[in-house]
Amino acid sequence: MNKFLFKHIDNTGLVLWRVIFGLLISIEAFGAIATGWVRRTLVEPDFTFNFIGFEFIQPLPGDGMYYYFVLMGLFGVLVMLGYKYRFSMFCYALMWTFVYLMQKTSYNNHYYLMMLLCWLMVFLPAHRRLSLDTKFKPSSKSISAARWTYLVVILQVWLVYTFGSIAKWYPDWIDGTVVALFMKGKMDYWLIGDFLQLEWVHYSIVYAGILFDLLIVPLLLWKRTRLFGFIISVFFHLFNSIVFQIGIFPYMSMAFALFFFSSEVLQKRFIMKKELYTAGEIIVPNYKPLLIGVFSVYFMIQLGLPLRHWAFQDDVLWTEEGHRLSWRMMLRSKNGLLTIYTEDKETGERNNYDYRKLLSKKQYHSVKAKPDLIWQLVQRIEQLEAKKGKDVAVYTVTRVKVNGGEYFPLIDPKVDLAAEPWRPFRHHDWILPSPEDYHHK
Repeated sequence: MNKFLFKHIDNTGLVLWRVIFGLLISIEAFGAIATGWVRRTLVEPDFTFNFIGFEFIQPLPGDGMYYYFVLMGLFGVLVMLGYKYRFSMFCYALMWTFVYLMQKTSYNNHYYLMMLLCWLMVFLPAHRRLSLDTKFKPSSKSISAARWTYLVVILQVWLVYTFGSIAKWYPDWIDGTVVALFMKGKMDYWLIGDFLQLEWVHYSIVYAGILFDLLIVPLLLWKRTRLFGFIISVFFHLFNSIVFQIGIFPYMSMAFALFFFSSEVLQKRFIMKKELYTAGEIIVPNYKPLLIGVFSVYFMIQLGLPLRHWAFQDDVLWTEEGHRLSWRMMLRSKNGLLTIYTEDKETGERNNYDYRKLLSKKQYHSVKAKPDLIWQLVQRIEQLEAKKGKDVAVYTVTRVKVNGGEYFPLIDPKVDLAAEPWRPFRHHDWILPSPEDYHHK
């Protein structure tokens, strides 16, 4: 165990990863402002759909979120330069976590992964080389790191890809239905729009998605297939970047290769000063029990979260219970119709509630098919009515279709949703059972 975890190896890959990761997270922060993401997601909406239980985390008023993201971007630059590294990485990780928890309308597995990687990086000695920290304090320089610093990142990446592949093992993905729906939205793309509508292209994406996610880490781990795996990774992620336009994630994913290639190769390719560590010392820190304990618990959670939907009643594709934090990436297309009624508890008068006035355009399209968002919207409506002095029950009429199938009711229209508590670890009975034929046939 000591030899496996605490043997020191050359840290070239780790420090290069810090430089590239710092660059990418700074681009993420500044890019969120430049593309209007901050404005659309955090500034314009009257309220955001927080992760339930984190309602105390709210966007800053006025232009506050723009300054927030500028500061976050500056911390990313400091991470890249390796200046006050642990402080800078901690600040970015904390600020990004707040951003992640304060809104779900733009939920994205890639944002979740970035949050996890930021926190992992806080604990990794990625600033001991090629950094301003070592320039100002030469005694802190080191050309080696314990093997566990590589293993935690590799294991995290392996879990992401493996669960991403397993989640695709269901009929609507395998028969090309989901991919065809996604590609239909890319029809107007210049040059490749028509190409993306071809059936053989759909099936290529179907099986490439399953096999790439399942095999890429093993391919990179084995020296004989490492270069082949990297070439496939570059093609796969550039394709995703062009077609799906998913920000920094494809480039971050390509950079994971730094943890697999030898330091000799990396130093040659990146024209670095050749300072190779070869001593292979085994240095067991006095905090070994704490280190093993913390990461054991962390990875048990990372294993449990993607599996938790099996503990819930019904299909996660229908109920969404256990969907988030589970690497269920680009798996389904859901559309919904939603009507909300308020009923005065004193008079019994029932009125159609115009909830659209409360929501941004993106929120309006997202809320109609997701039970937790509908529940949160209902709670807000009940609170707004209470401020007017009204004691109301709130009912919903919902129709949802999955992967282009037929519309079916999602939520029991007889249930006063405003009176229902949220139970994160239990199935909600007000979510109607999934019809046997709710998915695309």
